[in-house]
Amino acid sequence: MNRPLDLNADLGEEVTDDAALLAVVTSANVACGYHAGSVAIMRAVCEQAAELGVSVGAQVSYADRAGFGRVAVDVAYEILREQVAHQVGVLSEVAVAAGTHVRYLKPHGALYHRVLDDEEQAAAVLAGSGFLPVLGMPGELLDQAAGAGRPVLLEGFPDRGAGADGRLLPRGEPGAVLDDSAAIAARAVALAPSVHSLCVHGDTPGAVDHARAVRAALEDAGWRLEGIAVAP
Repeated sequence: MNRPLDLNADLGEEVTDDAALLAVVTSANVACGYHAGSVAIMRAVCEQAAELGVSVGAQVSYADRAGFGRVAVDVAYEILREQVAHQVGVLSEVAVAAGTHVRYLKPHGALYHRVLDDEEQAAAVLAGSGFLPVLGMPGELLDQAAGAGRPVLLEGFPDRGAGADGRLLPRGEPGAVLDDSAAIAARAVALAPSVHSLCVHGDTPGAVDHARAVRAALEDAGWRLEGIAVAP
């Protein structure tokens, strides 16, 4: 293929086999403590990522550990900006100590979906994250980032169903979460030409098997898998 493709997963959330996924993916979206994780868990993920050459990204979230970051919250611009800055700052310190650095930003859960359309919330996320490249789906956040001259990376989700508008189906709807590794792998190959990165959710049953199947299918299709390497 004429360009590399990234394979990412959400890690450090205390719900999956981080070590096994790090052996498969090329970028790790590391939970920064607001929806899951801790400094100790961030350190463990970053150390293994550095050892394996896996890129580290800051997976920022609303302050919602009880709801795993999946509950939409109305947060004032200044507060959200500072919360994002705090999360990126903590992970950056941990990553540098582990021998790597934070290469990109990706919102999590409800915040990820909110900033597809919410101009103010998207602006707060960007203001709190310096000049990091931004990983996500098309929408307000990526539009603002691109307008500010920040690198943007389009993301696809082979293990999630999408509606006619291209947005992910809510998790409670039929077909929202795919659980067949072969089907997920085939969807990954189909999505690959239109994105920079593919995400396999780490919090779903069979996540490691899904990731392995996706990686094998992509490599068989001729894709060159590389972590996100755009320097901040």
